[in-house]
Amino acid sequence: MKYIDLVNIKHGTDSVRRFSKGNTLPLVCVPNALNMFAPQTDSSRGPWFFHPADRSFEGVRLTHQPSPWAGDFSYLCFLPEVDRLYVDPALRWSGFRPEDTVLKPNLMSYELLRYKTKFKLSPTDTGAIMSVDASKCGGKPLFAVIPFNFTTEIKVDRDNKLVYGYTCSLTEAPRNKDFKIYFAFKFDCDIVGEQTMPVGDKAHALAVELAEKVYTVRISASFISVEQALFNLKRELEGKSFEEIEASAEKSWEDILSRLEIDADPTMKRAFYSCFYRAYIYPNKFYEICPDGEKYHVVPETCEIKKGVAYTNNGFWDTFRTVYPFYSIVTPEKLEEIIEGYINIYDDTGVLPRWLTPSEVNYMPGTLIEAVLADVVCKGLVSEKLKLRIYDAVTKNVEFISEEFRVARKCLREYKELGYVPYDKCRESVNETLDSAYGDFCISVIAEKCGRHDVADKFLKRSKNYANLFDKETGFMRPKDSQGNFKQEFDEFNWGGDYTEGGAWQNSFAVHHDFEGLASLYGGKQQFLDKIDKIFSTPPYYVVDGYPLEIHEMTEMAAVDLGQCAISNQPSFHFPFIYAQFNEGEKTYNVVKKITDKVFSDSDGGLAGDEDNGTMACWYMFAVLGLYPLCPGKPEYVSYRPLVKSGLLHTPNGDIDILEKIKGKHKVCHFDLTKV
Repeated sequence: MKYIDLVNIKHGTDSVRRFSKGNTLPLVCVPNALNMFAPQTDSSRGPWFFHPADRSFEGVRLTHQPSPWAGDFSYLCFLPEVDRLYVDPALRWSGFRPEDTVLKPNLMSYELLRYKTKFKLSPTDTGAIMSVDASKCGGKPLFAVIPFNFTTEIKVDRDNKLVYGYTCSLTEAPRNKDFKIYFAFKFDCDIVGEQTMPVGDKAHALAVELAEKVYTVRISASFISVEQALFNLKRELEGKSFEEIEASAEKSWEDILSRLEIDADPTMKRAFYSCFYRAYIYPNKFYEICPDGEKYHVVPETCEIKKGVAYTNNGFWDTFRTVYPFYSIVTPEKLEEIIEGYINIYDDTGVLPRWLTPSEVNYMPGTLIEAVLADVVCKGLVSEKLKLRIYDAVTKNVEFISEEFRVARKCLREYKELGYVPYDKCRESVNETLDSAYGDFCISVIAEKCGRHDVADKFLKRSKNYANLFDKETGFMRPKDSQGNFKQEFDEFNWGGDYTEGGAWQNSFAVHHDFEGLASLYGGKQQFLDKIDKIFSTPPYYVVDGYPLEIHEMTEMAAVDLGQCAISNQPSFHFPFIYAQFNEGEKTYNVVKKITDKVFSDSDGGLAGDEDNGTMACWYMFAVLGLYPLCPGKPEYVSYRPLVKSGLLHTPNGDIDILEKIKGKHKVCHFDLTKV
């Protein structure tokens, strides 16, 4: 059996702006690739440029989009056309038959009915190989490279059968207008003609007429230079057939997917491995191997080229919860390089990233890369040298004052003085406070592992600050002003304003590091669990006040019979597992089974909400395996009765039966499950 055959790369793509069932793209790429490829079916929807119900094809899109809410960067389209170059998507699109289309992690294959042309594409780390058969077209075979309306330059080198150039396509970040992606298309037949056409007022598209109707084009892209794009092409694609590239990409995925072998019903199995694929798309590499054999990356803010690795397309507020804890079990060897990439970015910019795409875009509260870093440190997954670099970064970043709130912690002065972030100084103040308290715990873990016990004690004490916003009368975390007064207007169902993508119900329990302490605020375990019960029994009411409009997470919560547990979004991810933390594992099992049965499947719309860089995917895999990382930064997982029949983890040191190891446990050791 090939695990790749269980993957539906359209999983989660049956989404629209107002209701998410994943908000994903069918990305054809190798794991954690620098460059990715997707079919563009209708760009009139902006970032939602693919939908599985579409019957139109506008081109293959070179993409780096981590989420439709973040948008794409460094992107362009290319496709075979016939006789005449068409640029406008409304004019160039072709119909296709979905039943004749193949979309797999390692393969994209379409037959374009309008152009009587078939093509297939298979990816490498920096590019792809594309085989085109236009033998039935009856006209002149063209290959079009179509940028978007950003500063672009495209040139043709007929002697070397090349089309090359750059585009500056970017969305919100980086703000450096000179940030470019360079590309090269090398054909295996002669170029005998050219056509150009403007794209808006900043760019021109170009189509080359080819001497043959059946041809191969090798494609590569670089953030460093055209010369580097050509080197990437030579290193990865030169002298290799389509079949060799396709097989290599398949092997890359099989090596990952085969790490964890489950036995489950067919739908769950397909959903599981579709999620497994999702988990290893992001973060993306943001470095390249240059001719001297060294690794280099571009600093997007300055366009400087620096030695060393880097990674991008990651929102740590999302991914700390499930992605990195999953990597720590399944592919722990990947984490050293990924974490080094983030620390290199700290060295480049002076601050730790919050949300990278490719540079800092300042989405979401907190600086929860602290949790990612604490998790790898407490599990011993990084070298001593990198651990000390991590300590230096987190202890300096936590003192960085960001006057414009673009980086580092918000309202740090007030937080240090008052023990909370006041609502009259900062939006989403409740989440900023709770995330800061948890981040303090994570810094204490790192400091302790580095032998800085005084620093560890300081931040551990500060991690109790979450209690400063607890209102015993209502049983919720509530915003306070700078004078220490609770905000007078309070509605437990009101979303936004003082809370992030939720209200008091969704955001009052983000005390990952100290649930026992949180329970004591309620009067003890039973009173606390009674409150957790009410999350699932309170009707899914919501008030649109803190936001100017209904956000899709509200609609999604109301569509599922889980009360105030908005499982489509990260703040509610841990709710079912709190029961297991207090030895009520059967309650966790019952809630998890209800969720997975109700809102997860192997279909194109088979996710509960925004997938967000692997977070929803890893949530599902943990959920059905029967263990969950309730507190990244502690080397443990809560466990309960699994939904799968078996789960076998294949490691270099032998196989581990996960279900046998967690049987009857409520807390388990970290990734090395042999120690359970």
